[in-house]
Amino acid sequence: MRSSTATLIGLVALLLWSSLAALTVATGSIPAFQLLAMTFAIGALAGMAGWLFRPTAMTALRQRPVVWLVGVAGLFGYHALYFLALRFAPAAEAGLLNYLWPLLIVLMSAWLPGERLAVHHVIGALLGFAGVVMLFGGDLSGAFQGRYAPGFIAALCAAFVWASYSVLSRKFGTVPTDVVTGFCIATAVLATLVHLVLESTVMPQTAVQWFAVIALGLGPVGLAFYAWDIGMKRGDIRLLGAASYATPLLSTLLLIVMGYAKPTSSLWLAALLIAGGGLLAAKDAFRAKR
Repeated sequence: MRSSTATLIGLVALLLWSSLAALTVATGSIPAFQLLAMTFAIGALAGMAGWLFRPTAMTALRQRPVVWLVGVAGLFGYHALYFLALRFAPAAEAGLLNYLWPLLIVLMSAWLPGERLAVHHVIGALLGFAGVVMLFGGDLSGAFQGRYAPGFIAALCAAFVWASYSVLSRKFGTVPTDVVTGFCIATAVLATLVHLVLESTVMPQTAVQWFAVIALGLGPVGLAFYAWDIGMKRGDIRLLGAASYATPLLSTLLLIVMGYAKPTSSLWLAALLIAGGGLLAAKDAFRAKR
């Protein structure tokens, strides 16, 4: 598979993740870990359905313990930390710290063999992060209070976990993407155990809520992880890292379209910063195409 094709597949993951917030809101009051268990179970079932047509794909589950450690820590560890961050800190500030992961991916990519980190990659990622700051309100002075420290630490750890998982996926480039099905199964099991210990079960009450749960499992918590794995292993990891900042922007736009949020002046400035940063980071791709 060509690098450009893998990069486009990776971008599909970002588009799917942009619907995560809107679909999550549409699920109603389902507890976080229960929703995590349900959606990852659907994502796992979707991957297992492919085994009916490719029975040999099941052999992808036979991997070294370190591969399983990285995969399960990436999928379950990231989501668990992010949910903890939202529980112990305000959503805007926690989300902002969590969205350091695209910048971390760009910076960590310099450690990979054959990758070269240029100044425009870093500047592009920083512009994207500045856009996210605007998107989350712009003026955050005094917002990071000490009493929210546990939530902020969890959000930072979540960013490092996801960035590490993404970059390490490149190190395991020979591992088939089919192994993501196993990661989804393990994440669903762990989320179920945490749900049974900490939460009360709340089942979807309407057809819309059931549709949102299924759509989450098939899209942002299903196909997206398979697409991201391909993009990280075979695509332009620096470009995908910088482009990741478009996800919160697209997510906000979708919330506005669905009536869950209202447009603000900072949204358009954020769009310019994120788009400009993405184009700057993608300069190499445009040059290669010419």
